[in-house]
Amino acid sequence: MSYTALYRKFRPDNYNDVKGQEHITTTLSNQIVSGRIGHAYLFCGTRGTGKTTVAKIFAKAVNCEHPVNGNPCNECPTCKAISAGISMNVIEMDAASNNGVENIRQIVDEVQYRPTEGRYKVYIVDEVHMLSTSAFNALLKTLEEPPEYVIFILATTEAHKIPITILSRCQRYDFKHISVDVIKDRLKELADIEHMEVEDKALRFIAKTADGSLRDALSLLDQCEAFSIGEALTYDKTLEVLGAVDTDVFSNMLRAVISENTVECMKLLEEMISYGRDLSQFVVDFTWYLRNMLLLKTSDDADEIIDMSSERLEALKEEAGMLDADTIMRYIRILSELTNQIKYSSQKRVLIEIGIIKLMQPAMEVDYESLKNRVSNIEKKLENGILVSNMSNRPEANINENSNESDKVVKKLEMAVPEEIKKVADNWQSITRNITGHLGVGIRKNRLSIDENSVLCIVYDSSIDWEQDNRPDNIKLIKDEIARAIGKEVPVELRCLNSKENYETSYMSLDIDSINFNVEEVNDENEEEEDF
Repeated sequence: MSYTALYRKFRPDNYNDVKGQEHITTTLSNQIVSGRIGHAYLFCGTRGTGKTTVAKIFAKAVNCEHPVNGNPCNECPTCKAISAGISMNVIEMDAASNNGVENIRQIVDEVQYRPTEGRYKVYIVDEVHMLSTSAFNALLKTLEEPPEYVIFILATTEAHKIPITILSRCQRYDFKHISVDVIKDRLKELADIEHMEVEDKALRFIAKTADGSLRDALSLLDQCEAFSIGEALTYDKTLEVLGAVDTDVFSNMLRAVISENTVECMKLLEEMISYGRDLSQFVVDFTWYLRNMLLLKTSDDADEIIDMSSERLEALKEEAGMLDADTIMRYIRILSELTNQIKYSSQKRVLIEIGIIKLMQPAMEVDYESLKNRVSNIEKKLENGILVSNMSNRPEANINENSNESDKVVKKLEMAVPEEIKKVADNWQSITRNITGHLGVGIRKNRLSIDENSVLCIVYDSSIDWEQDNRPDNIKLIKDEIARAIGKEVPVELRCLNSKENYETSYMSLDIDSINFNVEEVNDENEEEEDF
């Protein structure tokens, strides 16, 4: 006899075996007991959560000759025929391959005939969102007023694609993601029945990898067990089969990123590749690792919602203390973008290497979080006297010959930002909220700066927009809003970049917080420490 996959072998045949969907199974069994059976149901939820299984159980229960508390008996001829797939009363249709109007018209013609046996004809339409518009329209009238012996069960993973006219005619049931603990317990139960020797840690990892789908979890267990036939299925073997990475690798990678050790990062990546790990999955899991760290950083009760051993949790807390929340969010953003980039790329390794280098080099980006990260790094170096000593010992010619990054750092250090202008920059969006029209859009989308006379500059990229907005009445309106917000008058000018200018090199950015220090103040502090 051919082998039967675990998810088929252990498909539930009664509501008691359906895990994680008690809010649905209880309601449906109560309807059968009370006789309040609807004519149209819509089952929504992600793959592997039990939509089709519950539909088949319901089809058996409404036709069962001896139902038990709303469950089918699975012993009567009707139940056995439905289980074997030979009953004329239960018709399954895959809307992905039968999505035309002619398929629905065939159903409309068939519902006119009563069931040959049993009480109800049950139509189960899987992936119903794939039906064409004409097919949905053909189904409308029959779905609203079907014969008393007909029940429609529509199943879909994308309920938002179903017309509202169909939704309003159905009882909707949303199938939840099944929790890791529920999946793990079910895997343990079935592993015992199959006499599999499996480590609990391996079962938990499989349950977590399944992402809320019990069917996926059973398929993964099937795959892992095939690798270790006759031997115990360990956590390490599970990682090897699934191409996954142990959490220690994420910890080592993160610490290498924090210390800006590019060589160590590349070695860790090379090691994963040599072991055949899935690079796409590594990026997804690393993002999830950082998500857990952000939760620990921003919440006092995060321990309760993070599924992790106590030892690993303590290490994660230690690493969370090494980074601020803004930096962690920047890491998550870079990795999220990387996930989309590598999905269809043939050069996954190169893209991941560039992404890891981006984590260590905020200078490669110009967004808000990266600029804050760069200023934070400069402040740390100033506190240690590293940046000041390097700049003071460096010939002027070398500074000019190097990249524009040196010019930007020097410019930011040479000018102290007045407190009132810093306050305006920090609250710019709220200050300009009441300014509407073309001016409002222009001053919010363009960038802020400050000149040597402590004038707040709004720097435009487009000369056309600048010419339209740069009028005395507009300047007065901006000044009035600033004065209303901070209680002080601030000089304001609208400026436009010419063809030879670049914002990063020609202006000092005010898009980041706390740029209120200068070289002389830092040198004075260092001299005082040396005298002490």
